[in-house]
Amino acid sequence: MNSDMIEGRWKELKGEVRRKWGQLTDDQISRIEGNQDRLIGAIQHSYGLTRHEAEKEVRSWLGR
Repeated sequence: MNSDMIEGRWKELKGEVRRKWGQLTDDQISRIEGNQDRLIGAIQHSYGLTRHEAEKEVRSWLGR
């Protein structure tokens, strides 16, 4: 799945994002709006990860 697919399917994917990254707030998830960079940034901030680590997590999740 690529970033365009995330934006197009964001309403469906929000629940999966909540399950995978439970520390993200509803407000953060709303602001992400399907934008992959915003998702990475929110994960990085909420979990104290480096940008590289957060990108790796998102790539792994997308490749499932």
